[in-house]
Amino acid sequence: MRSTDIFVIEYKHHDRPKSFVIRAKSMRNADAWHWASCDAGIAPIPKPGKPPLKVVSKPQAERYGITDVKWRETAAVDWTEA
Repeated sequence: MRSTDIFVIEYKHHDRPKSFVIRAKSMRNADAWHWASCDAGIAPIPKPGKPPLKVVSKPQAERYGITDVKWRETAAVDWTEA
């Protein structure tokens, strides 16, 4: 199986579970916290190909009620398998 560039990010915002799918070249915990903040409406969504205006850190996101951020890579589908 080859690597994919699609990730699922799950988090809680004020104890309500939320999740979304995002395409990115790579993902780290810090990136997931920032993207969860964007999804929750706390941080502005950056324009494609441009760095974010200000990256939201885990402590900043937690102040706005974001917790339990988890991310995972989606499975790449291999259509040639029998």
